[in-house]
Amino acid sequence: MNEDRLQFWSLYLTRFSEGFGFITLITLLPYYINALDPTGTTVLGLTISAGLIVGLYTTGFTFAQTVAIVPLAWAGDRFDKRLVLLLVLGIGIFVYGLFPIVDSSASFIAIRALQGIAVTGAGLMTLSLVGQLADGGTRANYIGKANAASFAASIVGSLSAGTLYEAFGFGPIFAIIVCIMFAAWLGTFRYLETDETRVHGFPFTDLALNRKLITLSTFRVQYAFSVTLVRTWIPIYAGVAAAQGGLAYGGLAVSLTVVAEKFTNMCCQPFTGRLSDGYGRAMFVFAGGAAYGLVALLVPFSPAIGSALGLSSEIVVGVPAILAGATLPAFLPLESIPAQFTLFSGVSAAFLPLVAIAGLLGIADSFREPASMALFADEGTDEGGVASSFGIRELVWRPGSVIAPLLGGWLMYEVSMASVFYVGGAFALTGVTTFLVILVWAHGRRALLEW
Repeated sequence: MNEDRLQFWSLYLTRFSEGFGFITLITLLPYYINALDPTGTTVLGLTISAGLIVGLYTTGFTFAQTVAIVPLAWAGDRFDKRLVLLLVLGIGIFVYGLFPIVDSSASFIAIRALQGIAVTGAGLMTLSLVGQLADGGTRANYIGKANAASFAASIVGSLSAGTLYEAFGFGPIFAIIVCIMFAAWLGTFRYLETDETRVHGFPFTDLALNRKLITLSTFRVQYAFSVTLVRTWIPIYAGVAAAQGGLAYGGLAVSLTVVAEKFTNMCCQPFTGRLSDGYGRAMFVFAGGAAYGLVALLVPFSPAIGSALGLSSEIVVGVPAILAGATLPAFLPLESIPAQFTLFSGVSAAFLPLVAIAGLLGIADSFREPASMALFADEGTDEGGVASSFGIRELVWRPGSVIAPLLGGWLMYEVSMASVFYVGGAFALTGVTTFLVILVWAHGRRALLEW
């Protein structure tokens, strides 16, 4: 294996470790709420409710991420990105080692904030280094592979964390995360070459005026609302009670709707990234964003699609039966399978269409994501500030990621569950329309094919 390949593989492992730690904490959050049992308190005469404290479990992480973007991106461009990556991986190892000994809401929020710094730093530095090491003609392909590693971690983490916690508690889970992150640290230290690039000054200033990045950001700021709404509310739609507009599925069925999008995205990104390298970036951003918006509009129609296809109102997956040696096909009517062999039951005719729609969302986004990242990497490399370019990319995403959940909650309770997906799809479609109009107006009619 040549040295360049070892450098990329060490970065892929880092991307995997970052994604695994992040999704594991998301999965374990309900268990921490139960274990810590947050209660209201008074600080300097101000009453803080238990609900607000639970909100801080996530907001502390997000706020630390936002604050860390600019200084970490600047440090990556000004100094050695490899050294910055080793530093944030070290912070991550320390932080995940602390989670099993958390004994209060205050300590959990503080450690989550440190986790936000580690996750942001690792994401910025790995993507910056992948974009910097790859040639312009292969950049999206390598970024797609790095993203695939992160999606693989999300799949493994989301499926395993709850089960491991039920069997062993918090300690062994975080021991696994620490070991994976330490392996990533060793791989980075051993195989990643010193970054010799140095950018003086404050590259954010110049990149903030970059015409291509401004054009792409007009799409990205709207698309952030779309992805946040749709990704967050598909599992909510699958799991909440019918009285709230949901399908009332069990935990495994909900997990499969989440995993379907991640799996198809993971499988497709290296291939779609290679296509983007060969045929241009802007066209893939436009096509992927438009397809995502159109597919998102289909989510509320999953029950109607299931009925139209004549799917059974109750189906089960017979995996345990197969594992037990029974000769059963994967899908059978509920009444024909013994109860002890069923993996889950009671899902409606909407289940398979919903999983398929989630998978299509992953395919659509796989066209957009590596092309978009490669554009930021292209401009950052050309302008001498690749980490700052990815920092701008993160900052543009923040308003949508913070505001969209509040909007989705209001729509769900004040309008309808379906309206969340209509608004989410609309944000993607208005985003690509804005992108296309500005692209043609500011860069010429052939810019969609030439970028």
